[in-house]
Amino acid sequence: MTTAATTPIGPTVPPPRTPLRGRLAVLSVTLGIFSIVTTEILPIGLLTSIGSDFAVSDGTAGLMMTMPGILAAVSAPLVTVATARVDRRAMLCAFMLLLALADFLTAAASDYRLVLVSRVMVGVTIGGFWSIGVGLAGRLARPASAARATAVIFSAVPLGSVLGVPAGTFIGGLAGWRTAFVAMGVLSAGVLALMLLVLPALPPTRVTRASLLRTVLGRTGTRFALLLTFLIVLSHFATYIYVTPFLEQVTHAGPALITVFLLIYGAAGIVGNFIGGALVSRRPRAAVSLAAGLIAAATALLPVLGRWQVGAVALLILWGVAYGAVPVCSQAWFARSAPDAPEAASVLFTASFQATIAIGALAGGAVLDHLSVSAVMLLGAATAALVVVAAALAGTRSGHLGARRG
Repeated sequence: MTTAATTPIGPTVPPPRTPLRGRLAVLSVTLGIFSIVTTEILPIGLLTSIGSDFAVSDGTAGLMMTMPGILAAVSAPLVTVATARVDRRAMLCAFMLLLALADFLTAAASDYRLVLVSRVMVGVTIGGFWSIGVGLAGRLARPASAARATAVIFSAVPLGSVLGVPAGTFIGGLAGWRTAFVAMGVLSAGVLALMLLVLPALPPTRVTRASLLRTVLGRTGTRFALLLTFLIVLSHFATYIYVTPFLEQVTHAGPALITVFLLIYGAAGIVGNFIGGALVSRRPRAAVSLAAGLIAAATALLPVLGRWQVGAVALLILWGVAYGAVPVCSQAWFARSAPDAPEAASVLFTASFQATIAIGALAGGAVLDHLSVSAVMLLGAATAALVVVAAALAGTRSGHLGARRG
C-alpha cells in the first residue's frame, strides 16, 4: 500500500491547560458551526421575500441553497491542501471573518448577482471551516472528553435548524430579510472575537497534501465510510427538503403547525446527536445501522400514518432522533478509517457530505416532479434501508475474515 504523504512539521499541541479554557475553545468552534449552518440554510425561510425583492423566480432564488453545497464540496480539499502549513487557529478565524463579510454583503446587496457572490463565500467557508474544525475536538479537549466534545460540536447542526432558522425567519418577517442577515453577520463577528480570545495556537501537526487525500481515499475503510455517508445523507436530504410539501398536501397542516412540527423535529435531532455520539464510540456499526433503520421506518410510514397530525409528528420525532445521530456517526467512521490523518478524514467527510446534500436535493425534486411527494418518502426509505444492508454485509465479511485468521 502507498505510504501516506504526511510530513511532521511540529510537535502535537496539547489541549488548553485548564478545563474551562478547553470548554470555551470547544464552545467557540460549536458556535462557528452554528453560524455556518444557520447562514447556509437561512434562505429556506426567506426565499420568497428575497426572490420578490430582486424580481427573480423561486427557482433562481433557490440557487442560494444549491451553490454553497457544491462549492463546499470543491473547496474542502482545495482550501485545506493550499493552507496545509498555516496555523489552524488562524484559518478558523479567517473563515469566520469571511462568513461575517458574506452575511453583510447579502444584507447590503443591490443586485442578485452580489447575493450569489456572497453564497460563494459561504460555500468556501463551509468547506474550509468544517474540514478543519470538526476534527479538532481531540486537540481542544482532554483525551477522556474528546468524544463528548465532538458531539457538542456536531450539536450545532440541529441547533442551527431549531434555533437559527426560525429566529432568522422571525427577524426577517418583523424587520425584513436584510436585517436577518445583518444579525447573522453580527453573530459571526462575535464568534470571531471569542475564537481570538480562547482558541490556543493550533499549528498543523501534519501537512495535508493531495497525495495524502488520495492515499486515505484508497483505503477500504474510507470507501466504506463514503458509501454509508452517501446513502444515508442522500436518503435524508432527498426527503427532508420536501417535508413541507408533504405536510401541506398529505397531512393538510397549515404554516403555523408546520413550523411547530419542524421545531419538534429539530429538538429531537439534538437528542439524537448526543445519543449517536455516545453509541458510535462503543458500537459504530450498530449506531449507523440504527440511525439508517429509523430513517427508513419513519419515511416509509409517513405516507400511511402521516395523513394524521399525531402520526406525522410522532414519525418526525423518530426521524429527528435518527438523523441527529448521522453527522457525528459519519465523521466517526471517517476518523476510524484514517486515525493517522484526522484532517484528511475531515476533508473527505465534508466534501462527501456537502456534495450529497446537493445530489439529494436534485434527486428528490426530480421524483417529486414526475411522481408524488409520497413517492419521494418511499424512495428515501429504500435508500436508507440500503445502509442497513451494507453495514450488515460488511459486518458479516469482517466476521468471516476474523474466523479465518483465528
